[in-house]
Formats: sequence, C-alpha cells, structure tokens
Amino acid sequence: MRNVEPQTLIQMPAPAAPLLVRRAAVLGTDLAGPLLATQLANAGIPVLLLDLPGEQPQSARAALKALAQFQPTPFHDADGPALITPGNLDDDLVQLANCDWVLEAVTGPLQLKTALYQRILPVLKPSAVLTTHSSGLSIAALSEGLGEGRRRFFGTHFLLPARSQSLLELIPTSMSNPALVAGFAAFADLRLGKIVVESRDTPNFIANRIEIEALFAAGRLMLEQDLSLEEVDSLTTAVLGRSHTSFFHLADQIGIDALALMAAHQTSSTASHNFALLLQQMVAHGWLGDKAGQGFYRQRTTPEGPAYDVLDLARMEYRPPQKPVPAAKAFTAAEYVRSLFSAEQASQQATPQAARFLRPFLEELWSSATARIGEAADNVYDVDRAMRAGFHWELGPFELWDAAGVEASLQFLKAQNQLAYRQALALLASGQTGWYAAQGRACFDPVLGNLLLIARTPGHRRVADYRRSSGLVSSSGVVRRNAGASLVDLGDGVGGIELHSLKNAIGGDVLSLLLAILDAEGEAVRRFRAFVLSGDRNHFSVGANLLQILLLARQGDWQELDAYLRSFQQMTSALKFCPRPVVVAPFGHTLGGGAEICLHAVRCQPHAETCIGLVEAAVGLLPSGGGIKEMLLRALDNAAAVAPPNPLENQIEHFAPSIALHSALHRAFMTIAQARVSTSAAGGRRLGLFNTADRITMNRERQLEDAKLQAIALAAVGYAPPMPRTNLPAPGQAAFATLERAICTMNEAGRETGPCSDHDAKVARKIAEVLTASTLAPGTLLAEQTILDLEREAFLSLAGEGKTQERIAYTLKTGKPLRN
Repeated sequence: MRNVEPQTLIQMPAPAAPLLVRRAAVLGTDLAGPLLATQLANAGIPVLLLDLPGEQPQSARAALKALAQFQPTPFHDADGPALITPGNLDDDLVQLANCDWVLEAVTGPLQLKTALYQRILPVLKPSAVLTTHSSGLSIAALSEGLGEGRRRFFGTHFLLPARSQSLLELIPTSMSNPALVAGFAAFADLRLGKIVVESRDTPNFIANRIEIEALFAAGRLMLEQDLSLEEVDSLTTAVLGRSHTSFFHLADQIGIDALALMAAHQTSSTASHNFALLLQQMVAHGWLGDKAGQGFYRQRTTPEGPAYDVLDLARMEYRPPQKPVPAAKAFTAAEYVRSLFSAEQASQQATPQAARFLRPFLEELWSSATARIGEAADNVYDVDRAMRAGFHWELGPFELWDAAGVEASLQFLKAQNQLAYRQALALLASGQTGWYAAQGRACFDPVLGNLLLIARTPGHRRVADYRRSSGLVSSSGVVRRNAGASLVDLGDGVGGIELHSLKNAIGGDVLSLLLAILDAEGEAVRRFRAFVLSGDRNHFSVGANLLQILLLARQGDWQELDAYLRSFQQMTSALKFCPRPVVVAPFGHTLGGGAEICLHAVRCQPHAETCIGLVEAAVGLLPSGGGIKEMLLRALDNAAAVAPPNPLENQIEHFAPSIALHSALHRAFMTIAQARVSTSAAGGRRLGLFNTADRITMNRERQLEDAKLQAIALAAVGYAPPMPRTNLPAPGQAAFATLERAICTMNEAGRETGPCSDHDAKVARKIAEVLTASTLAPGTLLAEQTILDLEREAFLSLAGEGKTQERIAYTLKTGKPLRN
C-alpha cells in the first residue's frame, strides 16, 4: 500500500468564522421556497418569504397556510411560523436591505432568475450573500451580468424536505469569493445542521444525479427480471441500508412525468427503452405520483391509518401489496453486500434471486459513481458523504464497494466497456485493495491515481471514531463492554457510554454495565472526570425490554420482574447522583426508558430531530424507572418558582396545592397518560422532558462533541451531584381529584372519538395516583424513594392485567399500539 502524501489533502469546509446571518429572505413560494423558509425558522433565523406577483401560483401567505397541513410538520416548534414574515417583492423589496442572506428558490427559466437578480442586487447591503437553489440550470450562467455581485453569489442546493434531508450541496463559481463560501459552509454546518458537500457546476450535481441513475437501473432490471415493485424496493433498501424512502416511493415524490422526460434520453438498451415506455404509459394514465395521488404506489385510507396499493406492472392496475421475500435486512448493509460477492456464500444472507438482481445493479451504481469523479465531485469521499446525507444510505457507493471487496467483485463485473470494471482494475494495479485506506483516513483518487488524505471537519465525531482508537483522535478505544453497552474513552478525561442492544432496548446487560460504570466507588468514576451517554445509531432507545417484561408477566414471575424494575431505578438514580457529571445526548426515537434516562441527566444535549416521549401508557403500563418521580419534581419546582412557599408558615398544616401546582401536574399527567411524543427536541421542551438549560444540536455529526464539551465544562467548575430529596410535599388527594376529573373528560371524549378506552382510563388513574401520592394528605413530606416504590407497585399491578399483556404482545408483533 502506498504511503499517504500529506500534500494531497481533501479540504473540508472550515468551521472558523461562520457567516453571521441575523435575518434572511427566501424568494419564491412554490414548494421549495416555503420548505426552505421553515428550516431557517427552525434554526431560529427570522426570514422573509416573498412571492413574485404574476409569476408564482400562490401567495406567500397561502403557502404558509398550506404548510400547516403537512404531516409531519416541517417546523420544530409551534413558535416557528412566527419567525416567517410573508410578503411580495413589489411591496417588500426594501426589506431585503436588512438581510444577510437572500436565497432565490423561484421556479422559472434562466431569464426570469437573472432579471430578478438585477432587481434585488442594488437593494442588498455589500456584505449580503445571494444564493440560488436551482439544480437544473448552470450556476455560472446565472451569475453572468452580476458584475461585482458575482463575488457573493453561488449555488446552495438543499435536498427537500430540508428538515429531514441533511445534505447541502454548495456550488461556487470561478468568481465566488472562497472565504465567503467557506464562511457560509461553516454557518450551514453549525446553524442549519447540514452536511456540506462542495459540488461542481453540473446538472443535478452529485446526490440527485447518482440517485436518479440508480433508480433507473433498478427500474430497468425490474422489467428485465420480471420482478415486482415490492421486491425491488426491498432488495435495494437492504443493500443500501436506506432508512427512509424506497426507490419507487421516491419516484412518486419526484413525479412520474419528470422522470419520463429524463428517461427519454436514456435508451441505450432494450431494458432502458422498456422502462421509458412504462413511465410514458403511466403519464398517459395520469398516474403522476404523489401530486396525482397515485403513481407506482396509490395511497388509501384504512381504519388503522394510511396504506398503499401497488401498481401491478403485468396488468397495469393497482392491487394490495404483497410481502416480498425477506432481503435479510437483519444484517448490516456491509455484511449483506459482502455476501453477494462471497465465493462461498456460506452464511446465505443473500438469496440467489437477490444476487441475480443486485450484482448488476451494484455494477451500474459503481459505474455511475466513478463517472461523477472529476465531473460533479472532486473525490470519492464527497460522493459517499453526499449519498449518506442526501438519501440516508447506510454506506456510500465506494464504501459499499469496499465492503463487497473490490477484487471479489471483479469476477461478477462485465469487462466490456464497463467503467466499474476498468476502475477496479486501475485501483488494484495501484497497489490498493480498496477505495479507502489508513482506517478510513485516506481515499484513492481514480483521476490522479494516488491516495488523498481526508481532513475531517473539526467538531464532527461519532463514537466509532473513538472506539477504533485509530489515531484519528486521542483515546484508548473501548474500555469495557458487554452485549448491550460499551464504555469508550472519548479523550480529555471523558467516558462515552454507548448502547448497542437490539433497538437499544434496556435489558439486564445494559443495566448491569451502566450500574458498574456509574458506581460512585467504581473504577470508571475514578478514571474519568465526566461521562457522555450517546451512540451512533439512528435511534437512541426504544426503552425497556418489552419482551422480557411480557414473558415475566405471563409466567407470573413477579419477584424477577420487581428485581428488573429495581435495577432500572437503581441505574437512573446512579446516573442522577453520580459524582461525575453525566450528559445524555439523545437522538431519533427516545422513548419510555430512554426518556427516563434523559430526565435523570444533569444536562441533555439532544439532536434537533429527537422524538421523545414517556410512551408506557400506550402498552398499558406506566413509567417505572423514575420517570413519574422526575416529572413530579419538575412540577413542584416549576410551581414553587411561580408561587414560592412562605417560610414562616407551617407547610404541612397549611399546605394546599396551588393553582400553579395543579397546572404543572396537569401538564405532566397529560404528557404521561396520553403517551405524548414530541416531533423534535424543541417539542420535547414543551412536554417538560427537556429543560431550558438543555442545549439543542442542529447537526447530528456535532452532537457527540457538543455533549462532550458540555460535560467538560461542568467538570471544570467543580461539579457536585444533587442530593436525594427527602422533603417533597405530596400533592395528595386534592390534586388527585383534579386529575381524576381530567380522566373523566378523556374517557367521555373517547366515547365519541374512540382513542380512549376503559383500560386507558385505568392506566391513567394509576399514573395519577403515583404522580400525586394520592393516598397521603396534602403536604405530607416524601422522599424520592417513596415515589419510586409507588411506581414499581403500580407497574406490577398493571403488568398483571390481561389487556396490558395483549397490548404489549400486539406492539411487539406490529410496532403499533393496540386500543383494547
């Protein structure tokens, strides 16, 4: 293997001196404009949304109103719409003078856009940046005629919807100010939470180009091998590890008419021609995708929620979906693709049918990806980053190729005029065995024929970077682990606790390791000055191990179940009272016990897209890892902040729950009893599951380092843990009576709407009893442990209910709640 030459360096967007954007404007009210405006609002940036009278199909106000109907909502928080000011260019042109960034997202030809630039440039302040969201037009051509304005003009191509798609492709022209582009990249990374990849000025840039070509390859092979839509979507999802939209759902989102126009120019083979004809036939039927309500898939409404019918390609009519042969997605994308090209295929992850489809599919994907080097992207690393960030691939094309084994793939690649085959030969001839070398710190350049050293963006770290102990960062790797969790040295005296059980469920193995790590007298506490609890997966934790709970409940092994609950409570208490600060950095689904972990942390550093909730009521249970106890503490503290007690009064004799406490308890109760789940970290704050002191990270790649910095800061000022509280005034019978009226209201509403059943009411009543310590007189002083005991007792009672066991079994089988 060749030595890595330091001078061949892939420069990442510099994090220093991010562009200062205090106010922005988005021009254009087609779908792209409003969605981009919402993401700026999510970042806390006031934004003008201006339409062009006579050019746009709807006004800015109508566009914002339409956004309110979107599910899921494009906003992080209910206050988000207040940051968007609608208007139009005629009346509000002068307001652009106050903007630091103007983003043009107008649908129209080049002449319309360039005329618009000439109109707005004289109004903009000299430091303002002007960018375009265009993807089908040349950015250089758009900049013509801007004069000195070309220095502050470049392309900013966001994948939509901007909230869920983290990729931002930056397209500078030869005249763009490099320092300004770098400052904007740093701003987009920090404030907008984007993975910034620089693209060359080519149609559709990097990610869309490769994704569309992969979609066409899948469509051609589907017709050639007589496969169904479900089979192809299942196979491609398995090998790419896609966590979001499948290929043909994506086709419906793009629009079948738009794809038909693209496919008309790709008829180099019979299969290509046939797929183009299929798209034209769909257009003739009016099956244009999501905008027409039907395309490859047709949505329908069922009592259980929305469902999809599938286009039967043989009969050209819709039918219910058929479950395809499993594509072995229990394995990672790397393991699965390796099995496709394995000589033995002993593990049989990939079936012969899967291999017959996926080998030529991957060949076309790799040819497409290598063709983009030097044309759209500068290097293979940027291609892989673009596909992971843009379309949620588990691995990029070149990472997949390395996982398959470049040499192993040669025997399955066509030698005749296939770019993938020629590039594989060139790579192996150079002495390299894969596209990446030096533990991922360098990549092969097929244009120059040598290795490029990858300079990682400062602040972008995952636990895997530390787990490998590769020299990329200063740490000693994994310190301790079992099947459910690991302790990893994050450097700088910080220990990283990572969950890696199935779905990060919190079972006995997780509890035992966390208890050992957080033990005040243990080795880990002596070694590290702080801890961060996080991970690299898509979701933080689904909570307690429901299967274990169901088995113990059905066996009537209440002693063992009680022991499990006690261990869970001991773990969350150890986290809260650990002599070292523990910062929890949740992400994705943070449910049940995962939310209880957050409630016990001294600080949380959630990712902006964290969906958090105490969801136990949905399966007929209640939080028993200290979740109700912590919600009670927050309600008492919030009420005391509004109406502090009079120290001259005897609080036990004169205690009466205040209006503020009733209100705080009611909010906490509804959050728990209705199993409410936020759609963002900001929503988690509204539910009382995050504190105002908990900082939110917009960029998932920065979350671990942000949490680590917060942990270090807490340790640096001489952190002292809280003491267990023993003087909590019980809300008691009066507060319980208030919550019982709320339960009656829920139950009565349920008679008409259906969401609340008698069992829901029973669960809610148990929650209210624990939250208020209902058997006690108001003001009776409690210890935290008393509430924990009440949680455990109520949990065991509900776990013995037949309807609760039915709910748990149904959820384990379907992933959905049961209302019985």
